[in-house]
Amino acid sequence: MQNELEQILSSLEEADTFERMQGVSEALRDYYAVDHLVYHWVDSRGDQYGCGTYSVEWQEKYLEEKYLRIDPVVLGCFQRFHPVDWKRLDWSSKAAREFLQVASGYGVGNQGFSIPIRGPNGQFALFTVNHSCDDDTWSVFTQKHRRELILIAHYFNEKALEFEPDRKPEQPQALSPREVDAMTLLAIGYSRAQVANSLSISEHTLRVYIESARFKLGALNTTHAVARAMSRGLIVV
Repeated sequence: MQNELEQILSSLEEADTFERMQGVSEALRDYYAVDHLVYHWVDSRGDQYGCGTYSVEWQEKYLEEKYLRIDPVVLGCFQRFHPVDWKRLDWSSKAAREFLQVASGYGVGNQGFSIPIRGPNGQFALFTVNHSCDDDTWSVFTQKHRRELILIAHYFNEKALEFEPDRKPEQPQALSPREVDAMTLLAIGYSRAQVANSLSISEHTLRVYIESARFKLGALNTTHAVARAMSRGLIVV
């Protein structure tokens, strides 16, 4: 079995197109006997691409409905630097529950393990394995394969960067001291009201700072902006 994995990873190393990476993702899905395996890159303009085994219909639905803005997996991983089990994410909102219900209708399993990846110039990507099974079975799987999957995630990202050398996000403008203060407090978990109170400003003024920082960072939303600021070393928590 280990030789089989080595052969698959050799194929990834030799891949020279996204189509060949797609073939590797299918081989890894079969090797780990899971429903899906996906590599997903979101750039600073909000463009998305990658490879994986979700159905074409689900990929088209995801893009059409702009699920990137509400997907608890993406939003949760923007805030983290370590692998995330989907059960630890926030699925409590109505939008999140509806998203999960729609996703299941397109064959997305109830279990997931996603690895956030941060590359050069603020690049952000996710590597995910997804399956349908009970919690105990999934816990055994993730504990057994966690280290391998983390390494494979970074192999995928390294290969993807070879194919897209010219698609680097624009260099961000410097944040103002007030923007840094606001983003730092948000990063450590303050609510907007608490941030405004700490900085002795109104929530309206705070909203201006946040939107300005989001624009400079090329972020999709506040959570994305905080993650980008952290990954680029603009704020430290």
